[in-house]
Amino acid sequence: MSEKKPVSPKPSWLKVRAPVGENYTRIKEMLGELKLATVCQEARCPNIGECWSGGTATFMIMGDVCTRGCRFCNVKTGNPKGVLDPFEPEKIAYSISQMGLEYVVITTVDRDDLPDQGAEHFSRTVKTIKKLAPNLIVEILAGDFRGERDLVYQLTDAKPDVYAHNIETVERLTPKVRDPRAGYRQTLRVLEMVKERDPSRYTKSSIMLGLGEKDEEVLQTLKDLRSVGCDVVTFGQYLQPAKRHLKVEEYVTPEKFKEWQTTAEGMGYLYVASGPLVRSSYRAGEFFMKGIVEKQRAMELEQVNF
Repeated sequence: MSEKKPVSPKPSWLKVRAPVGENYTRIKEMLGELKLATVCQEARCPNIGECWSGGTATFMIMGDVCTRGCRFCNVKTGNPKGVLDPFEPEKIAYSISQMGLEYVVITTVDRDDLPDQGAEHFSRTVKTIKKLAPNLIVEILAGDFRGERDLVYQLTDAKPDVYAHNIETVERLTPKVRDPRAGYRQTLRVLEMVKERDPSRYTKSSIMLGLGEKDEEVLQTLKDLRSVGCDVVTFGQYLQPAKRHLKVEEYVTPEKFKEWQTTAEGMGYLYVASGPLVRSSYRAGEFFMKGIVEKQRAMELEQVNF
């Protein structure tokens, strides 16, 4: 009987301190009172203390059951059978407006069970948040809507300050890592559609490292994202959520993450967040996005008053 290979221990740079801080505690208590779920908590994000202390949180709408089954993701897969809370946009917008946040990320499970895949519901949520909290910067992390232009345009027209859609990995590994309905080229096309509809929207994507990708493949992915006008990119370490998910092929060093940051910055990205614990809505990027979004708003106000 062959011996099992020992599981490599997580390196020291993947260890984080327990979250603390007055703002963290306040947001945690308020979320409990309002009965709101955040991706920060459900995904056990390592940056939760850092983000919440800085007034940032990520909320997931349209339930907790996804119609897709990507092999890196710990969200439940199933068929929600069209169930949707019609009052959720108002509930979540009101709750967020009461929390004193500066920057919010709204994401969702994929809802292929709905005729419009949830585009109208998502769009209404963004519009309602911006109406109740006009100074809040809203980033969305959306699915691909199967590449349907009208649905991507509908969400773009809700005018989120940042439109994020993650490519996740290199093209060769996409069939292994993502659900068959989520194609590499389809992701690029979605990001391109956002810019076609509204060139002033900032677009963002994220790449996981440690899945067996090669350097030349990561470089090509960066080139592909820039070719469709992607403004911001983040790099993070893939971590296996459970035994049924893909195994980690490599723990990428902080030095290597720094190299990718330097490379991407040299390619013209407005901002790059890169590190083992960085996730797609990591607050370092939000600090930057906050600055450029507020600058854009001031310019628009000047034009109106001119």
